[in-house]
Amino acid sequence: MISVKNISKKFGKLQVLKEFNLEFELGNSYALMGPNGSGKTTLIKTILGMVIPDSGDITVGSQSIKGDVNYRKRIGYMPQIGHYPTHMKIGQLFSMMEDMRPEIKEYDLELVEAFELDQMKDKSMGTLSGGTRQKVSAALAFLFNPEILILDEPTAGLDPIAVEVLKAKIKKEREEGKLILITSHILSDLEELTNRAIYIYEGEVFFSDTIEELKEITGESKFSPAIAKLMQWTLKKKSSKPLLSHV
Repeated sequence: MISVKNISKKFGKLQVLKEFNLEFELGNSYALMGPNGSGKTTLIKTILGMVIPDSGDITVGSQSIKGDVNYRKRIGYMPQIGHYPTHMKIGQLFSMMEDMRPEIKEYDLELVEAFELDQMKDKSMGTLSGGTRQKVSAALAFLFNPEILILDEPTAGLDPIAVEVLKAKIKKEREEGKLILITSHILSDLEELTNRAIYIYEGEVFFSDTIEELKEITGESKFSPAIAKLMQWTLKKKSSKPLLSHV
């Protein structure tokens, strides 16, 4: 569904992505991991068209994204921190977003209702707590029923009940055949919500395979110890080729 082909990106002298290759398929949920500065954010922004790579190409459904913005309609994006006009009300924000996609006749309002955002439509964005803004971001990501979801730290700042509501929604969407890409520092969330793991280190794919394969090669039965061992291996092998690039 999404093919990342030989993507490279430099910011000044810093090589952030190095001949990056990845495949993301419908029906799978991917845990995107790596230390700070590994290239995760740059990869996401490149897929979203917010960063232009120095070389390589990205295709969505076999169509190159170069010079194309229509592919973004197929993606629902939830940023780690949502920035919204402070004086805009919740209801106005959703109305504006709906007006931008007049071809959509039915909206996915499941999270709007579960988070009771429809009862807060007259509240200004600037008055909301961080957790409520996070709920707004989540509801907007799912609003147009996209086939691809990119969720950056989706449960951060949410109360326990909201976390479970969002997790249930993510699981439901994966079961319906969506492609879901999740970044999170909460490893228990990743183990619960994803079936494939991608670990990026210094701009390269160090591991990309199923979570079960990750456990098998590390000899660990649980996700967190397996990731910890993978991190140790990156330090030992930083001057050599990536460990695995199974896609």
